[in-house]
Amino acid sequence: MSVILKADNVSRQFIIGDGSVVNALTDINLEVENNRLVCLRGRSGSGKTTLINILGALDKPSGGSVFFNGKNITELSSAECDRLRRHEMAFVFQSVALISTMTAYENVEFALRLAGVPMKQRSSRAKECLTRVGLEKRMYHRPGELSGGEQQRVAIARAVCHRPKIVFADEPTAALDTPTGLAVLKLFRDLVKDDDLTIVMTTHDETMMELADVVYSLEDGKIASSVKNDITDSNNQRP
Repeated sequence: MSVILKADNVSRQFIIGDGSVVNALTDINLEVENNRLVCLRGRSGSGKTTLINILGALDKPSGGSVFFNGKNITELSSAECDRLRRHEMAFVFQSVALISTMTAYENVEFALRLAGVPMKQRSSRAKECLTRVGLEKRMYHRPGELSGGEQQRVAIARAVCHRPKIVFADEPTAALDTPTGLAVLKLFRDLVKDDDLTIVMTTHDETMMELADVVYSLEDGKIASSVKNDITDSNNQRP
């Protein structure tokens, strides 16, 4: 498997109000292979959200480099990072961040519009993605009319609609009950298997980690361990 994402000695420091320096990340080295589900686990304050923001070009490291498809994205300008995120990356957040006045279909179609997808293709692609996540009968409902799990599925459909190479998900199941969270993770596994996606997500839920190909554990801004799981069930055969 080829490496799609790599962190090379990444560090991140923040200066707080009294002028002191906080080391949020220190000497992070990791590789993400294409077509894998990778979990970054850790307690609150361990640095996992800071790391996923840097990997997704939402933030710059204080030191080190991040490579995406072999390109050093830490050297890109803000405009270049915007284009990279718009066309090759996608994001799913705990809060889902759907537009409340728009239906599920309109939320996905709007994302396609922002990605520059031609008008003639937007409708069919939006419907295709919502059907893909099991919401073909709910696509004309607004977020307030959907359950938490359904809202997260809309957010996932919106994230994958422009066919990104990688999806970053920050605690996507934290606000969901365990059965609904597992259903979302099962959807992630299906997307990795069937849609050739790579997904990097943060979580602190031990149950969710069992469905990941690789789990990196963070403690105090450092990688404490990494574990590869042997995902060999009938839903996702590893080569």
